Amino acid sequence: MLVKDIVQIFEQIAPGQYQESYDNSGLITGSPEMEVKAIMLSLDTTEAVIDQAIQQGCNMIVAHHPIVFKGLKRFNGNNYVERAVIKAIKHDIAILAVHTNLDNVLQDGVNQKIASKLGLANTRILAPKSGILSKLFVYVPAAHLEPVREALFNAGAGQIGQYSECSFASEGQGTFKPGTTAQPYSGERGIRERADEIKLEVLLPAYLSSKVIAAMRDAHPYEEVAYELVSLNNEHQEIGSGVIGELPEAMTKKAFLEYLKKNLNLEIIRHTIGGSSIKKVAVCGGSGSFLISNAMRSGADAYVTADVKYHEFFDAEERLLLCDVGHYESEISTLEIFSDKIKEKFPNFAVIFCSISTNPIQYFK
Repeated sequence: MLVKDIVQIFEQIAPGQYQESYDNSGLITGSPEMEVKAIMLSLDTTEAVIDQAIQQGCNMIVAHHPIVFKGLKRFNGNNYVERAVIKAIKHDIAILAVHTNLDNVLQDGVNQKIASKLGLANTRILAPKSGILSKLFVYVPAAHLEPVREALFNAGAGQIGQYSECSFASEGQGTFKPGTTAQPYSGERGIRERADEIKLEVLLPAYLSSKVIAAMRDAHPYEEVAYELVSLNNEHQEIGSGVIGELPEAMTKKAFLEYLKKNLNLEIIRHTIGGSSIKKVAVCGGSGSFLISNAMRSGADAYVTADVKYHEFFDAEERLLLCDVGHYESEISTLEIFSDKIKEKFPNFAVIFCSISTNPIQYFK
């Protein structure tokens, strides 16, 4: 198995194009063609994590947080980032980060994992993203409809939520006059022709546009294909920030905090005064203060996230039980996603959970 095979697993569930603009998800060190002996899973890639990977014979690390966020101009070992990168390269260790792209997907995503640990049902994206969908219209002779449609589906078009191979077709008649070098469709060159055609419509992720258009051209019988590609402002219900769902039954504030502490294995919870009966719960792993207003507008009784600042607790206005559970604590279950997806594809491959806590925050009790 090669590094690129592991990269592909996560590209399929969380394409790199869905990461935030500030992020640096993807293969950070190592060649895609390098053979993988064993994989270590960790939330962060510190020197200590790399040391453990070396000791246990792992030449690839799959982490949630990228060790490199900004461009490095020097490699002098002056800080923990430079030292970690130098050590990884020196020991031929590939580092793959799957960060906000995994945060931003519902299926198999970070927030859905948290929601499942809390037993939330009817989950959906809290703040869906817009502007990441396109719609393709292509005009196809009726006899060639199925090959073209199949080619579009195989290239990744036609996926709507949990439904695949979605399309719409309507009949019509096209007209055209072949030029001096064009191939006539049925009649003579220079004569206006008519053709019974199907207008085929499919949705597609915008980042797949080039791939889908190429597949369409290859399958289409015309030398000049009539098509339209339109960017949509529709919200993508499967892509976005945070998740919201419902508990099996309502809980008191105290009971919910105890439940939260137990299910996420927490030492401490910082929370607001607000909230009494808790039924509808929003979650966002990591720094989720930017979604407080979304959680309130959605009617959530509680919002579970991390890295909430003092004044941001006021934003809950005592209407929302705002819970800060800690950044590390909110995302550590991401490693379970990594393990499940790798073992699903390669059941007998060595996948090792790092035993080192990379949490930089400690609690004095």
